[in-house]
Amino acid sequence: MVRGALWLLQLVGEGNRFTKGQLREAFPGVSQADRRIRDLRDYGWVILTNTEDATLTAEDQRFVKAGVPVWDPAARAAAAPQKAVSAKEKKAVMARDHYMCTSCGISGGEEYLDDSNQTAVLSVTRQEVVMPGGEREIQLTTECKRCRAGSDDVPVRADDVLETIRGLDQADRARLLRWMNRGRRGSTALERAWNSYRRLPDDAKDAVRADLLN
Repeated sequence: MVRGALWLLQLVGEGNRFTKGQLREAFPGVSQADRRIRDLRDYGWVILTNTEDATLTAEDQRFVKAGVPVWDPAARAAAAPQKAVSAKEKKAVMARDHYMCTSCGISGGEEYLDDSNQTAVLSVTRQEVVMPGGEREIQLTTECKRCRAGSDDVPVRADDVLETIRGLDQADRARLLRWMNRGRRGSTALERAWNSYRRLPDDAKDAVRADLLN
């Protein structure tokens, strides 16, 4: 791929055409040389075929613009396409997150309270996190489709969360730590009653309301 990038820059030039035959001649004995050239697209290189440029033939390609300097190991590593999350990783992350969106708390298949026509679809996504020490990491988390669509891709600030917690008084901090240790927030009797009521079928809800109003 690196040799192909240099060949495009030095011998073909931006804006010019090249053929598959020229590519084979430039790299004799190299298997899948055309594929290595296509891989450059993942690094921002613009290379068109006849499906994107009607002026080209099936044999032609056009080198439009160079992208990341892939001959620079640091630049290539920083821009490398991320590996897809495996099915095994997705299953482990969703189980860790209790099959709930870590942003809004909805479960997969559950209706949104403000839109009963829409149910939550969960997926595992990558999220940039600023850790308490200031270092940045990419971590996997479970999000629903709606929260993911509304994300502005700014990093999650674990350092800011820590500072907010440190600002709590001693009693609230102790209560929060108990929630952390249990892995869930404590709830009041009123909240538990509402959640139980919300899970009832519509006819059962009507019966409960009618009984309370009598």
